[in-house]
Amino acid sequence: MSNALSKAKDFQKSKSGTYVSIATTAFGAWGIAKRIKKARAEQDTLRLIDSTVAAVGIVTGLAILYRELKRLGDDDVLLG
Repeated sequence: MSNALSKAKDFQKSKSGTYVSIATTAFGAWGIAKRIKKARAEQDTLRLIDSTVAAVGIVTGLAILYRELKRLGDDDVLLG
């Protein structure tokens, strides 16, 4: 395996990969916010509960990614 391919494979374990994961997860929060707003407007309790549970999942995912970002610290895969 070439060096460039090896670095690309370890992208998710890098700071850059973690930032991309945080951005995509945060972008998903936008869709969830729209679903919550629509469920409130339609007074649909079941969809509101579903959207709230999904929002909790997004918050948890962001917290895990933030923890991973702090854990990476200076030993970034792509930099060294």
